[in-house]
Amino acid sequence: MAAPVFVPLTTYREFSPDEMKSRIRTFRDEMLRRRTVRQFSNRPVPGELIEECLRVAGSAPSGANLQPWHFVVVSDPDIKHRIREAAEREERVFYHSRAPKEWLEALAPLGTDENKPYLETAPYLIAVFAQIFGVTPSGQKVKNYYVMESVGIATGLLVAAVHMAGLASLTHTPSPMGFLNSILGRPAHEKPFVLLVVGYPAQDATVPRISKKSLDEFASFL
Repeated sequence: MAAPVFVPLTTYREFSPDEMKSRIRTFRDEMLRRRTVRQFSNRPVPGELIEECLRVAGSAPSGANLQPWHFVVVSDPDIKHRIREAAEREERVFYHSRAPKEWLEALAPLGTDENKPYLETAPYLIAVFAQIFGVTPSGQKVKNYYVMESVGIATGLLVAAVHMAGLASLTHTPSPMGFLNSILGRPAHEKPFVLLVVGYPAQDATVPRISKKSLDEFASFL
C-alpha cells in the first residue's frame, strides 16, 4: 500500500464576509436563470467551450479520487441520428407501455413525449458514463467506490459550467440507455448515466411555467 503524499494547500482563497456574500449571491442569481430547454438552435458552438466545461466536470471530488467517469462528446450528424433513433425507440415503449400512470402524470406539466428532435438539432451531445471499475494500462481491474455519487457530482458541475459558458442544456435519460455503449463503442463496465444535450436555445424556445421549492421546503437547520 502506497504511503500518502501531502503538499501544501495553495489554491484556497479567503474572502471577507461581504465578498463571500456578494460572490454567492451573484452565483445564485446566475444559476437561477438556468432553464432546461427542449428547442435548440443548430448554431455552431466552439469546441473549446465544451472542452473547458469538461475540465470543470473533471475537477469534481470522487470516491478515493478514482474519477470513475468518461465523457463522450458527439458532434457527428450520423452518430447523433443513430442516437436519436435508438432513444426514440425506447421512449415510445416508455410513454406507451412501460411508464406507470403516476409517472406520466408527473411529466404532463413539462409537455414531454417520445419525440426528441433536439438530439439531432443541438450541435453537441455529451454522453456521461459511470465506470463501475477502472482498467490500468496493463489491463488490471481497479474497483471504483461511490461511483454514482461521484458521477452525479461531476454531472452537476458540467451542467453549471455549460450554463456559465452561456449555453443551454437538457439532461436526457431514456431508459434503458445501453444503446449508447453500442453506438459509442464504450465497454460493458461503463454504464450510461445521462445524455446531456448542449447548444444555443432556439430563438423561439419556450419553457414550461414551473417553480422551485423554497429554502425552508428543502433544507433543515438544526
